[in-house]
Amino acid sequence: MPTFFEPESAVSLRRNLASKELDLATYIGTLEERAATAEPEVQALMEEPERFDRLRAAASRLEQRYPEPPERPALYGVPVGVKDIFRVDGLPTTAGSRLPVELFEGAESTAVRLLKDAGALVLGKTVSTEFAYFGPGPTRNPRDLERTPGGSSSGSAAAVAAGLVPLALGTQTIGSISRPASYCGVVGYKPSYDRISRADVIPLSPSLDHVGLFARDVAGAELAASLLCAGWNPEPIDRKPVLAIPKGPILKSATQESLHHLKAVSDRLSGQGFQVVVVPAMADFEEIERRHRRIVAAEAAAVHSSWYADYGALYHPKTVALLTAGRDVSEEELAEALTGRERLRGELTALMEERSVDLWISPAAPGAAPVGLDSTGDPVMSVPWSHSGLPTLAIPAGTSEEGLPLGLQVAAGWMRDEALCAWGRMLEEVLADSSQ
Repeated sequence: MPTFFEPESAVSLRRNLASKELDLATYIGTLEERAATAEPEVQALMEEPERFDRLRAAASRLEQRYPEPPERPALYGVPVGVKDIFRVDGLPTTAGSRLPVELFEGAESTAVRLLKDAGALVLGKTVSTEFAYFGPGPTRNPRDLERTPGGSSSGSAAAVAAGLVPLALGTQTIGSISRPASYCGVVGYKPSYDRISRADVIPLSPSLDHVGLFARDVAGAELAASLLCAGWNPEPIDRKPVLAIPKGPILKSATQESLHHLKAVSDRLSGQGFQVVVVPAMADFEEIERRHRRIVAAEAAAVHSSWYADYGALYHPKTVALLTAGRDVSEEELAEALTGRERLRGELTALMEERSVDLWISPAAPGAAPVGLDSTGDPVMSVPWSHSGLPTLAIPAGTSEEGLPLGLQVAAGWMRDEALCAWGRMLEEVLADSSQ
């Protein structure tokens, strides 16, 4: 088995650091030791020779600014990983590509700035697939080094799973938060579309890109979400949610093992007083998927038109195939596909209202992480939630027969992120001891 460290909760870590129960300088030394042990195997972080010198200097400035516990902000001293499509002052951005880094220079990403303002320390950039698509990087799954961590937020998910950071920023255009979270056994949060700012993040498909994050637990994700999401306003939740399994073509993509696991999880939840219903949904799933991929291809081709013209020979073949396909999408086809986003959102919302459903539950990925690093796995299970923009949590929910993590994907109504997190904590409490 690989060497990794049990992930920490951002909530408890912040409390210990802010109260001086844990010395920040001592903790950074611990992180350095962890990185020296785990990072050569996992390869979650972008190379940075003076990483811990920079981190110690940033920690010293933070301590000088907030010398006493009562003044210390919400993420005081908490280290975060940042997917290498976000801009971070003082660190280069490569977007997982071989293109000149000068092309990607610009203002620091708003999401990064907000975390820094809350006292977080950037441990470093995390590996991204090329331009957040399918061209894989070197990162390995901390739970099994012969398996993919998923993509495109591979480094962020792996960094949390390996215990290098308790929080990491990622993005999802198709399934790039839910899938790696499931494969690596951590929590992945994808907000309602545009709830977290995409400003100064290298885009793939602006109409579908979501900025989200990875955490050790739902409470940590909720803490970060409260700082990143526009207009965060926690809802008073005093009941268990009604859960719906979407019966239809979407589940045909899941392995038999994953479907058996979903049944076991739903039975466990039912036994704990949660109402679980089966609701026929998304009979046109294949068309939803085609529509989604059409948007990704067309918008990616537009984003990369000038870069590709100058540096096409440096692109990964999988990205080249995407951009080539995107150039063949007409304006009319793109407009029709974009209209489908709101239509699906409306259909899912109407179903939830009609059946008095609070949350949809489904596998976060077709199965456990596949062997090999040439593929990042199939994001198909996340397509409808990325397409409609509904918020999701991927919550660890047990393991496969081989002992690999399996995640439950939980989707809430439009802009119900606060309720999603509150209910997610309830689900997590039950699922923490789930097994195949």
